[in-house]
Amino acid sequence: MTTTLVVPGLHGSGPTHWQSWFEAITPQARRVHQADWSRPALDIWAEEVIDAIDAAAGDVVLVAHSFGCLASVAASVHRRDRIAATLLVAPADPAKFGVEALLPVAALGFDSIVVGSTNDPWVSLNTAQTWAARWGSRFVDVGAKGHINVDSGFGPWPEGYALYESLLGGVAVGSTHVQPPPGAAPPRPIAGRPASRLTRKAGAFDILPSPGCRPDAHLGGDTALPPAPFQ
Repeated sequence: MTTTLVVPGLHGSGPTHWQSWFEAITPQARRVHQADWSRPALDIWAEEVIDAIDAAAGDVVLVAHSFGCLASVAASVHRRDRIAATLLVAPADPAKFGVEALLPVAALGFDSIVVGSTNDPWVSLNTAQTWAARWGSRFVDVGAKGHINVDSGFGPWPEGYALYESLLGGVAVGSTHVQPPPGAAPPRPIAGRPASRLTRKAGAFDILPSPGCRPDAHLGGDTALPPAPFQ
């Protein structure tokens, strides 16, 4: 059995957020809750992620957004053996919160993808790419999509869900299998995973390797799909 832990960022993720959609359609998905969503204290938030991992059944896949990405990465240092993979979407800039020294600067030890936007107000694309390189993560540039949240039109997000599924043992995305860059942790096979409930192809965007690595796979699709309205 595998548990997917949804880790929101500052102020949580409301009912129309893509994370809430992920949680609703994913078997064995659970949300990590924080006592104070308005106070992003990394040690406290990371401890909640650790507690959720400890309470979860089987391997864990983390699906995090914004400051939740930082909490997830900080927690992963202490529970690396329990984590199968991590999807880190629009990670907040650690410098904005003064927590750079509290985060690992080496490969995480499991398969991971960092998703960034060219006009994210919470982190520059270069900073997001730099942290992805430190963590040994594949990097996905989705273009000018803001903070990849409700304000930038992200309710249901099939393209993001395809990335999540690509972490579950090399699942095909569109017409192309996503392959990790050299030196990245290989995907861990996850037993008992049911078939996807999605039927739409992923939209077209590029997975970029960490600086210095060869180009990674292109996520193919017939056309780029805009975020669907949340229902």
